Amino acid sequence: MSHASRTAPRICPLCEATCGLTLTIEGTTVTGARGDRDDIFSRGFICPKGASFGGLDADPDRLRVPLVRGEDGELREASWDEAFDRIAARIPALAEAHGPQAVGVVLGNPNVHTMAGSLYPPLLLAALRTRNVFTASTLDQMPKHVSSGLLFGDANAIPVPDLDRTDHLLLIGANPLESNGSLCTAPDFPGRLRALRRRGSTLTVIDPRRTRTARLADRHVAIRPGADALLLAAMAHVLLEEKLTDPGALAEHLEGADELAVALADFTPDAVAAACDVDAATITALARELAAAPTAAVYGRIGSCTVEHGTLASWLVDVLNILTGNLDRPGGALFPLSATARAPRAAAPGKGFALGRWTSRVSGHPEAKGELPTAALAEEIETPGEGRIRALIVLAANPVLSAPDGDRLDAALAGHLDFMVSVDPYLNETSRHADVVLPPPPPSQSAHFDFAFNSFAVHNQVRYTRAPIPLEDGRMDESEIHARLILAVSGMHGAPPSAVDDLAIATAITKAGAPEELADELTGRSGPERRLDLMLRLGPYGLTLERLLAHPHGIDLGPLKPRVPEILRTRSGRIELFPAPIAADLPRLRRALDDRPAPLVLVGRRHLRSNNSWMHNVGSLSGGSNVCTLQVHPDDAARLGLVDGATVRIESAGGGIEAPAEITDTVRSGVVSLPHGWGHSRPGTRMAVAAAHPGANVNQLLDGTLLDPLSGTAVLNAIPVTVTPSP
Repeated sequence: MSHASRTAPRICPLCEATCGLTLTIEGTTVTGARGDRDDIFSRGFICPKGASFGGLDADPDRLRVPLVRGEDGELREASWDEAFDRIAARIPALAEAHGPQAVGVVLGNPNVHTMAGSLYPPLLLAALRTRNVFTASTLDQMPKHVSSGLLFGDANAIPVPDLDRTDHLLLIGANPLESNGSLCTAPDFPGRLRALRRRGSTLTVIDPRRTRTARLADRHVAIRPGADALLLAAMAHVLLEEKLTDPGALAEHLEGADELAVALADFTPDAVAAACDVDAATITALARELAAAPTAAVYGRIGSCTVEHGTLASWLVDVLNILTGNLDRPGGALFPLSATARAPRAAAPGKGFALGRWTSRVSGHPEAKGELPTAALAEEIETPGEGRIRALIVLAANPVLSAPDGDRLDAALAGHLDFMVSVDPYLNETSRHADVVLPPPPPSQSAHFDFAFNSFAVHNQVRYTRAPIPLEDGRMDESEIHARLILAVSGMHGAPPSAVDDLAIATAITKAGAPEELADELTGRSGPERRLDLMLRLGPYGLTLERLLAHPHGIDLGPLKPRVPEILRTRSGRIELFPAPIAADLPRLRRALDDRPAPLVLVGRRHLRSNNSWMHNVGSLSGGSNVCTLQVHPDDAARLGLVDGATVRIESAGGGIEAPAEITDTVRSGVVSLPHGWGHSRPGTRMAVAAAHPGANVNQLLDGTLLDPLSGTAVLNAIPVTVTPSP
């Protein structure tokens, strides 16, 4: 039976770019996806991930009903009521018997790609009262949150480069032509960089690999991996030493500038050159070019975060923007203002940002932003004693592949937990251990609003799309899954899911000091829509859900504007340029001046046709450039006796893995590169396409002991390795 074809708008949920899509739908099947030319932000741009929307949506391996572990130890299909009954019987009992810290929560990055994943986890954590919280942030971006918290008093106040107006863009450890951007929401990042070049602006890329982004640059500096903070410190030193600093309007809001100059005195270009493998003249030129540009922005990402000095590197990115007067000005790096942000307040001192308010039980890792290092999850499960994690709730996360030493975590999940819940559409390397698996529906059956990514957007705008396809019989909306999970663990099992949203709305109205009657004015078909309506009404633009629905391709809220001092939440009410935790960690960076690297170090890489581990089951995205190979420079290959395409053995502190060699001069000598998110070879999963092309889990090379001390972020780059031909 044929169905008439129709089209519907949908914001893409598959990476941080948040591009608008136009879906072609026949009946209840997405048969095509193209860029939405009327989208006010993406203007028709689409990448291979967005074009594959229909394939991912209809993946036959997606779970459609809950799974519950039977007495025989096997997972079987179950009703939704049975699944939540099981959770309600186990989680509260374990928390009552062993305390709230007996329950741990793991949040994966797909949570920020859905409405439910953004709205409900904070309510779940409040209900559980656990401090054992682990997220993907300590595997990629936590250094940026920590540095922003220390500088500005708000860990979520992260400036983004003003791509469309800057005269000089310096990227370090970032490859947006492959990643589509990270902590910088910019649809068509490639097009924006090409437009930057066409208008005569300068693009500088600092990266040990000659990436697609680096090939577009005016200057590519092939830094030695892990030396990012040293190079940035030397650039800041040049600005201070040569009196090239000009904070401009920021000057009256700064403190700590004199202390900073003293602290960076040792980091001269000559002093750092050997450790960076970048000559002093180039370092000096980078600093002078930055200072001379009419406007400029420095932007650092995962390559500069997931290293031993990740927080210092993230801090120094903003130090350079501040010293050159480019923070908080058009053409520099600015703070976005999303439609659901709190309305701006008068400038005044705030509560500030604190680190280490509590520590992990086993190794004493300090918390950062309320989270503990994901690298410590296994030891918190397997180590006996009071406070051991006995139950685990995993929301859209696959830490067996994404965290260091997946074998150890795999064993901990299998042998040391009393109960585990996963909210996940797949039976993957982590969810296969769960006692209950709750599968959300495919994206076509879900509404979409970007709560997180609009806060990092390079242009202020707001867009919302309702589900283009009705919820399939037998499925449950993701928001209802989360709401019922909260009720099940909090002793309110059986209450209507709307009770969770009603409580959230009442609490938000009280905190905002708004009249209680506002709750009656909210519109929307669901609890999440009513909550969105409230946030829009209380937000800085005074919008409503009805107005947003009247603009299916979005509302343009204008270019980014200066927001200092209103965004500052430090105790001083000023930008604290040289905060105490940074000062305490700087001697560790100073000692690195004398370090000499291992002969061969490993770095990761991103693929345009992938997103960590959760998109490897889409057939249309497999193959091509999306392969798990070890990239090796020809000189290193000749020295080590490696042959292109042949299997090689890679070994490091955490263990060894094997992968095919790809000999290429796009990676500098002394460096090898293996992508993140692979290793789909474990039994008990239901991901046929991924299992057919399993690849190697790069994180199995890590034992999890090496962390950036300020943020707790796992060191995933600049790892010493040995590479030999496989026997």
